[in-house]
Amino acid sequence: MNGQYVPHGVASVHVEDRGYQFADGVYEVIPVIAGRQVDAIGHRERLARSLRELQIDPPMTDRALGLVISEVIRRNRVRTGHVYLQITRGVAPRDHAFPVEAEPAIVVYANSKAAGGIGKQADEGVRVITAPDQRWARCDIKTVALLPNCLAKQTAREAGAHEAFMYDSDGFITEGSSTNAWIVDAEGRLVTRPVSHEILNGITRLSLMALVAEAGIEVVERPFTVEELLGAREVFLTSASALATPVIQVDDRIIGNGRPGSVTSRLVEIFRAYVASDNVDAAAGRTV
Repeated sequence: MNGQYVPHGVASVHVEDRGYQFADGVYEVIPVIAGRQVDAIGHRERLARSLRELQIDPPMTDRALGLVISEVIRRNRVRTGHVYLQITRGVAPRDHAFPVEAEPAIVVYANSKAAGGIGKQADEGVRVITAPDQRWARCDIKTVALLPNCLAKQTAREAGAHEAFMYDSDGFITEGSSTNAWIVDAEGRLVTRPVSHEILNGITRLSLMALVAEAGIEVVERPFTVEELLGAREVFLTSASALATPVIQVDDRIIGNGRPGSVTSRLVEIFRAYVASDNVDAAAGRTV
């Protein structure tokens, strides 16, 4: 926290931290699998972009941040889990306008947890529901202003589903509450919404594109409707915590035969090989 390593139980945030009062901050989550960070460079690149978009100065260099992340993982003895990074504009007297003197505040912590995307959900698939997208107009910035996402996720959980795929006013799927949404069309191509201010350009999304290009699988970036989602050959989602996870039911519609399809199952295996390889930064250097 702000240059010091402190026990989780005593870490605290000032009441006038702008992240607390205005959601004036950004964050990233980096998976750790078998002691290695997955797509760490891509996540740090996107963090830098989010800071630029909000005109927040980085509290340290990228190299220093990389060292801090590694040290937090080491001190917490995390082999499989994730690292959470949050940077806010800092502490200042409450005012909607940006303060002149505030120094950015940074928090980095690491938790151990079961690896997503390589376990039971990847093998058996999950259920999602559809819900209206109620978020703001700059979803491309990974801010801590996540209340609409939380409402969508809660709606999914109350319906017994894993995730909510959100749709815009024209009936096109944008993304999940914490994931990117994909379908497989009749020709076996992967289809996902193109990057714009309306979605977050997922780092796992970028890694998938790089990995499937090597495997000769075609990706088509275009909007698709709720109706196309419900009638898709296969459906899956991607995220840092889930990697590539098959979707076997959307709302009340069973996808395919209710089991992970052949294309999605291949993607799961591609990701499993990727996270076990020496190169776990496929997204590095791609546009975020």
